[in-house]
Amino acid sequence: MWRIFACAVLLASGAHAITIDYPEQGSVFPPDIAAPTFLWRDATRGVTVWRITVKFAGGAPPIQMLTRGPRMHVGPVDPDCVAETNQPPRLTPQQSAARTWKPERALWERIKRNSVAAPARVRISGLVGAKVVSRGAVTISTSRDPVGAPIFYRDVPLMPSETKTGEIKPLASYAQRLIAWRLRNVADSKSRLLMDGQPMCANCHSFSADGKTLGMDLDGLKRNRGLYILVPVKQHTEVGRENVIQWRTAQGRLAGLLRVGFMSQISPRGDYVVTTINPDEVSPSAPSNYYVANFKDYRFLQVFYPARGVLSWYSPATGILTPLPGADDPAFVQTNAVWSPDGRYLVFARAQARDPNPKGAPIAKRANDPDELQVRYDLYRIPFNDGRGGKAEPIAGASANGYSNTFPKVSPDGRWIVFVRCRNGLLMRPDSELYIVPWAGGEARRLRANLPLMNSWHSFSPNGRWLVFSSKSRSPYTQMYLTHLDEDGRDSPAILIENSTAANRAVNLPEFVNIAPDGFQSLGGPALDYYRLFDRAMYYQKQGRYEESAAVWRKVLAIDPEDDLAHGNLGLVLMLSHRREEAGVHLRKAREIRARAKNTSK
Repeated sequence: MWRIFACAVLLASGAHAITIDYPEQGSVFPPDIAAPTFLWRDATRGVTVWRITVKFAGGAPPIQMLTRGPRMHVGPVDPDCVAETNQPPRLTPQQSAARTWKPERALWERIKRNSVAAPARVRISGLVGAKVVSRGAVTISTSRDPVGAPIFYRDVPLMPSETKTGEIKPLASYAQRLIAWRLRNVADSKSRLLMDGQPMCANCHSFSADGKTLGMDLDGLKRNRGLYILVPVKQHTEVGRENVIQWRTAQGRLAGLLRVGFMSQISPRGDYVVTTINPDEVSPSAPSNYYVANFKDYRFLQVFYPARGVLSWYSPATGILTPLPGADDPAFVQTNAVWSPDGRYLVFARAQARDPNPKGAPIAKRANDPDELQVRYDLYRIPFNDGRGGKAEPIAGASANGYSNTFPKVSPDGRWIVFVRCRNGLLMRPDSELYIVPWAGGEARRLRANLPLMNSWHSFSPNGRWLVFSSKSRSPYTQMYLTHLDEDGRDSPAILIENSTAANRAVNLPEFVNIAPDGFQSLGGPALDYYRLFDRAMYYQKQGRYEESAAVWRKVLAIDPEDDLAHGNLGLVLMLSHRREEAGVHLRKAREIRARAKNTSK
């Protein structure tokens, strides 16, 4: 984020200009945020010390101090996320020239306290001896509105993997374990780790408006990518078998090779989930409904969006996914739905349905390659009507504008929709920008907070005054930012949430959770432990460490006594350990479970 507010010219005072890169002029900080790192560039010869002066409009005594302005540097890296297919984070030439100052905590609290009623002016003066030879200034203020809630997000490595067959995957199977889930209270200097080491992919998540329920996509075994977690949020959230849902429709179980259920969203009260499915998924020969292209470029390593699909809703009372009338037309792709705060409406993205993989179509080689499948979505609004749906209406300002309009989020007061606009597709778009439009539709306004490269994954704070979003503007390794929105929908320049993860890891899917900062401290439980144990047992088995493998397979069966794979593998390692009689018990049990499942599916 490098926006220039002063030129390197001689000022009328005889001093050269200092370029202040961060924070931007007019930045608004939350009253509950930790101190930021100020960044500036000063090319004036001979300057090695800078004087920081903070003046307040309300009559509070000014602050003055000296700093040597340490150079900007790359933060700590995670050695496990260094790969041949990515590059270590490095500073740009502008960043390498930057000087830094981070106020001490007590000083920052004083600055915030005295910049609420009126902005504070921060002046940076370069000194040679006692003489001022360069100057720059920026005006900042502190909002009366706190952020008031922590942010839940995925912390991921960027390590594209190429298989022996030439297939590129966004992440190698072994690297799945490197994905972490974290919670960040902006008042703290770092984030809390909630969960890591999970060998199976858990992805898109959402929370109920009261923060009491978490939903999350989950990949299972046997290529079953149709699982979903629905679990009460507690300080130590435990996911049991009863909290894992197998997506199914009235026609049968959904378990495709690609993700089943796209960008699922819990309703505000936590009583429904809406998602996108391929209505033909129950057929083993059903074609994919997603356009997918993976690249070696770690900066934008994947394109992934549905080209056909219908909205369906789930209720624990019925246990099945039911198409939503008005958003279930197979002539269109209907996706990316979110709820209005009162749960009465859904806002979703819609486009003409396409074959995602037309025969003979060229393969895209990079993000925004013209050879990508061209899908431009419009935003629509539809009544939920207790699952009966209704007529879908396009949202003026977010439809029929020649762009792809996706990832809508409705403000908690129901007055605004903030969405992503880009040239094509959705998710991870280099040119994506955030726009705001009234709930009823109207003129869409580009947010001031947009940064030069990728703006998406946004979420409203529970009080509706703050928006968190992700951008690659400072680094290819995505970081997250805040912007303040007033009651008229006007936003402020972006504020970096510093130290969210290692410098060579990326932040995605940040979402505010309506809980106390210490209300969510870990995410685990037997249903998630199952995957870790399964993974470890298989590792020991492949290493020929049969006794150790058998011990872990028994732990898997303690969680799920009816797991045919665990019984079969335990029987195998026992057989290889020359314990034939005991092995036979488990091998027979595996066959019985499979036979029952086969008969049930008929």
